[in-house]
Amino acid sequence: MREKIVLIGAGSAMFTRGLVADLVQSGAECDLALVDIDPAALRVAEALTGKMVEATQAPITLSASTNRRDVLVGATTVICTIGVGGRTAWEDDVFIPRQYGIFQPVGDTVMPGGSSRALRMIPAMVDIAQDILDLAPSALFFNYGNPMAAICCGVRKATGANMIGLCHGTFQTANYLARALGVDTAQATYTAVGMNHMTWFLEYVIAGQDQMPKLRKMAADKCACIHDQRSSDGNHDERKSTCLQDNPFSWELLNSFGAFPAVLDRHVTEFFPWFFPGGKYYGRTLGVDAFSFEETIQFGNKIYEDMQDAALSNEPLPEDYFASIGGEHEQVLDILKSIRSNSGQQYYANIPNQGQVPNLPQDTIIECPVIATDTGLKPIPLAPLPSGLVGTLASRFAWVETIAEAALTGNRELFVQALLIDGAVDSVQTATRLADHLLEAQAVYLPQFFPALKA
Repeated sequence: MREKIVLIGAGSAMFTRGLVADLVQSGAECDLALVDIDPAALRVAEALTGKMVEATQAPITLSASTNRRDVLVGATTVICTIGVGGRTAWEDDVFIPRQYGIFQPVGDTVMPGGSSRALRMIPAMVDIAQDILDLAPSALFFNYGNPMAAICCGVRKATGANMIGLCHGTFQTANYLARALGVDTAQATYTAVGMNHMTWFLEYVIAGQDQMPKLRKMAADKCACIHDQRSSDGNHDERKSTCLQDNPFSWELLNSFGAFPAVLDRHVTEFFPWFFPGGKYYGRTLGVDAFSFEETIQFGNKIYEDMQDAALSNEPLPEDYFASIGGEHEQVLDILKSIRSNSGQQYYANIPNQGQVPNLPQDTIIECPVIATDTGLKPIPLAPLPSGLVGTLASRFAWVETIAEAALTGNRELFVQALLIDGAVDSVQTATRLADHLLEAQAVYLPQFFPALKA
């Protein structure tokens, strides 16, 4: 079949060029429609995509629109990468909580930043889902937006749409563990399950040999090194300093729970904010000099500027342009091809728990292994999780349900409750003041909370 792929949020700084690079290099014939509500961003995406298609003579028919309904008819696959409010709103998600002593290295998944982002993202994604159900009901529907679990939950609750959440974090962590073990990732098979950005690796096998005992021994050694560093008199040797630079919290969690968390400290620390009061993180500060948020924003701005220069320049693309492109797009075309060919290939996706993990809540959104079939991605049944791991996830699943309901209803009290469940605030009073501060700062994106603005 000839695919018609609709990319909603095509102005994304990195995703679009990565997806298009994979698409043109695959040689597949398809129709590609780009959608973004920002005409300037769409112009850049369309111009850059056109250059990439021309440079490779790819058999792709390109179209673009600021109105998704213009291009959704006949879509076979819809991929969403939107970010409501862009990087400016994201900065509010992180910088406003800092005024309350809350430091976030990412701020797009949990903690107050993730809660604030969910309020903007879920209603917009619900509108997109409704249009897809109306105009392309049989299309595969993939979401890359964060907070992943909350968006997938809210969209499914409101519309029933079969949204599949995709993220390359589990794949990245598998690569990280392969490097730690000194092996090729291609040799590895693994089992991981949890919530997006905190998915627990339960098994890691190389050539039929279980590697978890070796990883646990590495974790014990690293934790001893971390303890020595913390209790030292300031005379830090290089080995001890290195152990504090290499995701020390993730290794401590492996040492404590016997499972390794994806996606490493930058994300995982946000699921345990009570361990990092004031952002204190192994002698540094989260989001400041550890996983600097400002640098993340600057990097995104630079990537977009480079895209814009390449798109709007009269010069052709550099010969090595396709060689250096990576990003979140990494597996979506492989997944699409595997579904169309009924390959049975295994991937990781964010879908409702329909009993594949028997001791996690029914219908809650989990990240888990799936296989590609001609009817879509199907979950693989797993054994019950150890009770300790269930405990790390339980309140997070409750947070997802609460923030999704707050976003769908515009209920301020539920927003406050979500901040309290999250655990980053130090009191009910702080949660209340922070909720009001975030709502006021982002009122333009929150018509469900401010109906007068909507009118």
